[in-house]
Amino acid sequence: MTEATSPTTSVSPTTSVSPTPRQVWTRSRGLLAALAVLLLAGIVLAAVNSGDKHGALDPRSADRYGSRAVAELLADRGVSTRVVTTTDEAVAAAGPDATLLLTTPDLLTEPQQEALRAATETSGGRTVLIEPGAPSLGVLAPGVRAEDPATDATLEPDCALPAATRAGKAETGGLRYTAGNAADACYPSAGRPTLLRLTAGHSGDTVVLGSRDILLNDRLDDQGNASLALQLLGSRPHLVWYLPSLADPSATEAGGEGGDRSFSDLIPSGWLWGLLQLTFAAALAALWRARRLGPLVTERLPVAIRASESTEGRARLYRKANARDRAADVLRSATRSRLALLLGVPTAQAHTADTLLPALSAQLPHATRDFGALLFGPTPADDTALIALADQLDALEREVRTS
Repeated sequence: MTEATSPTTSVSPTTSVSPTPRQVWTRSRGLLAALAVLLLAGIVLAAVNSGDKHGALDPRSADRYGSRAVAELLADRGVSTRVVTTTDEAVAAAGPDATLLLTTPDLLTEPQQEALRAATETSGGRTVLIEPGAPSLGVLAPGVRAEDPATDATLEPDCALPAATRAGKAETGGLRYTAGNAADACYPSAGRPTLLRLTAGHSGDTVVLGSRDILLNDRLDDQGNASLALQLLGSRPHLVWYLPSLADPSATEAGGEGGDRSFSDLIPSGWLWGLLQLTFAAALAALWRARRLGPLVTERLPVAIRASESTEGRARLYRKANARDRAADVLRSATRSRLALLLGVPTAQAHTADTLLPALSAQLPHATRDFGALLFGPTPADDTALIALADQLDALEREVRTS
């Protein structure tokens, strides 16, 4: 007698009913194509927009949105233009003979705005704010409130400011403002001015301009834009052109103590509200879909299906999917369960080789076949081997029953 050994059960990492790479590609290629188109469109739009907006309000840029033309005209009049990118440089350059131009005051942090306000309030120079809104007006131009944009781009001066009266019509139709302490309120639209001049101590003043159009290269020769720009920026011999930069150390300061800003501080409040709305909508959608499924209900089948028909249908499915591994596992598992009942082995240990094989060897002491390979062996290589396995399992079960 050959003593049965306990083989190591091998587990296949995948089964024949698992999706093949071809099936995965077929199912996902539509989504991948859509994502590729979306990514390509985003890259194209970013490239187009970045090309058009390159050097916006930069006196060194000759692009349509740059301001090199203004700087060159000012140089012809003897006004020097100096570009600064940090708050410390702008504060140091402020003085009675300088005009400080803030291109994007709303992007400055509150500590930056306060530092600039303290430096320019008593400097005796001029400060020009381009399109300031609520985030910067409270510090840089107290008492001024931003209103809705003007409906017309070209406006009449309608004020006594010499620079405006000499320039005439200009494309100042941007943000409108309300101020009770303005020395001059020019270029009104629907009763609200788009240009303000606020007086400060020591002969200094602050100009609030609601539109950047008069400084752009491609708009400078329209209407009285060039005249107004030269007079607003050329009242002093030096022009300090402040272009805020992310490399400015003061831009990372939060509050007045210079602490680091957290990631949540950099997210606009509108995005947080939008995320909250999306989360709420997703929760409602999940509840709606869950209610549609409803509770599980047991029902009687409308027709009775014979066990032989169910077995035959399942076999056809295995054959169509070429699932010999699943079919062999089902045959062996069922045989092991029936043999355990015949051999007195607990049902919970029917699929454990260390328990089932010794009991089977004791029941059939004169058998020479390898029970381990038969009950726990590898997957048959083809359909013929699978049929042979089924016959051998049936023969083993009959032998145990008759022994």
